Amino acid sequence: MIGRRTATVFGGSGFLGKYVVRKLAEDGYAVRVACRRTDLANDLRQLGDVGQVSPFYAPVQNEADVTTAVRGATVVINLAAILGGLSPAALNATNVEGASRVARLAAAAGVKTFVHMSAIGASSSSPAAYGRSRAAGEEEVLKHFPSATIVRASVLFGPEDHFFNMLGGVARYTPCVMPVYGAKTKLQPVYVADVAEAIRRIVAAFAETPATVSAICELGGPEILTMREIAERVLAMTGRTKPTFEVPPGLASLQALILERLPGGMLTRDQLKMLTVDNVVPGNLPGFHDLGMAPTAMDLVVPAYMKRYAVGGEKINDPYQGVEIK
Repeated sequence: MIGRRTATVFGGSGFLGKYVVRKLAEDGYAVRVACRRTDLANDLRQLGDVGQVSPFYAPVQNEADVTTAVRGATVVINLAAILGGLSPAALNATNVEGASRVARLAAAAGVKTFVHMSAIGASSSSPAAYGRSRAAGEEEVLKHFPSATIVRASVLFGPEDHFFNMLGGVARYTPCVMPVYGAKTKLQPVYVADVAEAIRRIVAAFAETPATVSAICELGGPEILTMREIAERVLAMTGRTKPTFEVPPGLASLQALILERLPGGMLTRDQLKMLTVDNVVPGNLPGFHDLGMAPTAMDLVVPAYMKRYAVGGEKINDPYQGVEIK
């Protein structure tokens, strides 16, 4: 679009991506929503003027499609990632090779600003293949685009999230008790709209003067809670009084072995390994404070969409009821 700067968002049709696309469109960018399923991005067209937001078929595994998607862009944001399941090859193809390809081709295209979404817990020594793949993806990005900004976040919450919606479903459908996996593991849930705003501010900071060195930004919400505390909070939000039950590791592994083979992969063995390590911001790297932000409390957002998991909640069909989408 003539007169507009162009931003390409890989994984832009996903949970976080839709919020990021909205922010960039508000800032006047012509936004290319690069993804595998362009049909899932069609509703994003309405976030801007006619033609401002455009779905692009560009899986991060495809060299030619990625090249087309980054051509002429001044900003590239890579949000494409998978959590993992039965195929280590698929995890590597997206989280490592895909990240490497996007960074390499963005650099070759003369892109000025590159932001790569990673995760708290990304480490070559992570017990989970997901955490190791995220660390390897970061290394690949910085190898090809040394001035990239890496954004790591704890588990995201928001009306369309998988995490709290999954726990709400467990609270509704499991009889007698609320099963909890990794009960003592600490998480720092962070609002998806806050992470999108943080990315917007990072992009805005380098719009006029692109970064010359890399930076890592770690984002977590205002509360640190154990998995048991989160489960208890979900029970309270849904008005249920059943006790929590810490699932023993052996039984959890057996359940994951079965569940990871079902559509949706509600629980995998790799996720259980992730739950052996706390997922909180260490505090030694830039975060919300450095971006001039105060993260949103979980209790200001999550109860509104947990209502549908309460007794009688089946009648509530609107996942956004009572929630302001930023």
